[in-house]
Amino acid sequence: MRVFVTGGTGAVGGHTIPALVREGHSVTALARTPEKAAALIAQGATPLSVSLFDRPGLAAVFTGQDAVVNLATAIPSMSRWMSAKAWRRNDRIRTKGSTAIVDAAVAAGVDRLVQESVSMLYRDHGARWVDEDAPIDHYPMARGNLAAEANVHRFSEAGGTGIALRFGWFYGRGAAHSEQLFALACRHVGLVLGPPGSYVSSIHVADAGAAAAAALHAAAGTFNIVDDEPLTKREYADAMARAAGATMWLRGPGRAALVFGDRLTSLTRSLRVSNARFRAATGWAPRYPSAREGWIATAAALKHP
Repeated sequence: MRVFVTGGTGAVGGHTIPALVREGHSVTALARTPEKAAALIAQGATPLSVSLFDRPGLAAVFTGQDAVVNLATAIPSMSRWMSAKAWRRNDRIRTKGSTAIVDAAVAAGVDRLVQESVSMLYRDHGARWVDEDAPIDHYPMARGNLAAEANVHRFSEAGGTGIALRFGWFYGRGAAHSEQLFALACRHVGLVLGPPGSYVSSIHVADAGAAAAAALHAAAGTFNIVDDEPLTKREYADAMARAAGATMWLRGPGRAALVFGDRLTSLTRSLRVSNARFRAATGWAPRYPSAREGWIATAAALKHP
């Protein structure tokens, strides 16, 4: 296929581009700087510069493409996570950006669209497994992802094949938040957001990139992209600590994180998410079955780049 990728120089895109190239696809990707263009060329992709919000410009570069994979995002750093202002750029990308991309893809006659979303849209399910039919929540920080998914549905209604991928917590080298968490673990600090026995569903960025490429072979719909085995928040922190080779002297904030309300809703709820539907649809399987194995690989990559 001829595939256009936005967000191809990000943490997930950096694995998606090579995965697409390995499968024999002809890949064009958005690049905003000469350095990022050079990185794309080294991976076998053709760089191109266009604004995410320029519908006519996007339609022009989408013409002749078989698929568009939208991985564009702008998640704020951990230090600014609680700031509504810090999320504005990401919300604009997920709302107006995804709208422009879908409008342009429809105008250009693109057949397939893959859109990044998150599994944290689901309501708290305790220890119960969560599949794609589970109800979602409409808390304030979810607005951008809900808008992006609505645009995916609009693309399918226009006759295309729209696919939304609900990723778990990203971890791995290049995922800024996970690198910051690992740095804390190396200092004997474990971050546990929410009740220690609640579940977190995560995904290594390499497995996320492979899933984005595999999605080109899926039918229209919404799919969860997570590890095979979700861990409890306590187990997740312990897996990180073991990978860091450090004993946790300090753990927090635990249940206290719940007092921050919807600013931390996406991180404090319990989500034991299943990837069974996507595995059955595409044959994809994560290289790292859980964060236990994934954090060991991440630690090796961070310590020996």
